Amino acid sequence: MKFASLGSGSEGNALLISTASGTTRTTVMLDCGFGIRETERRLARFGMEPTEVTGIVVTHEHKDHVGGVFKFARRHHIPVWLSFGTYQAIREDCSGISLQFCRDGDQFSIGDLALLPYTVPHDAREPVQYLASNGRVKLGVLTDAGQSTPHLVQALSGCHALMLECNHDRQMLDDSTYPPSLKQRIGGAYGHLSNQTAAEILAALDQSHLKKVVGAHLSRQNNTPELARAALCSALGANPAEVMIACQEEGFDWVELTA
Repeated sequence: MKFASLGSGSEGNALLISTASGTTRTTVMLDCGFGIRETERRLARFGMEPTEVTGIVVTHEHKDHVGGVFKFARRHHIPVWLSFGTYQAIREDCSGISLQFCRDGDQFSIGDLALLPYTVPHDAREPVQYLASNGRVKLGVLTDAGQSTPHLVQALSGCHALMLECNHDRQMLDDSTYPPSLKQRIGGAYGHLSNQTAAEILAALDQSHLKKVVGAHLSRQNNTPELARAALCSALGANPAEVMIACQEEGFDWVELTA
């Protein structure tokens, strides 16, 4: 199994998760916050055609995650999976799309990938994040959550790789020029994970299989890759897992996962 990012941040998000079985390959796109042409351009960086995307799974209705999903899916005849709450928030955009509904705790399959949605605290209608597995290795994704919960810690324990939101440094956010209401929203219980909270989540997980950790969804104004990396590394202790940082412009190249 392998995964790669088309871009990660408040201007757009899309993650590719791919596995091969014999001569067939399944590639799922998790969210798509870019326009059609930009998504196609970013896929081309990986030598991919849009028709190679088997399905799209959606975390929630915010534009940086769902802005390009339905136009891209409609053009290329790709089925979409999302929670019913997310559908209710954006139902007017869904015409002409093959839709499948998912919910917390109910695993479903797309080709050779098994996906398990789990609920997270975020200011959206029914936000979920996902675990992806090909039966041998497991990738956990957590972005757009305001706080840690026992539920998400349980869901992410035992993964071979994690993509973990490190949206902001608390002090940088406090010192920023953002209006107080926006600071409260970002730093609140239903906003985004700080470096410090991301590190606390990582430290609480079963890391016995963990080999890769990717810091994601960094704020341009209120974080730096160096601060995010330092926070994640501090939570790994003696674990030699590799730490990477996703960026808005380039995301990151394919990361191979083995058991």
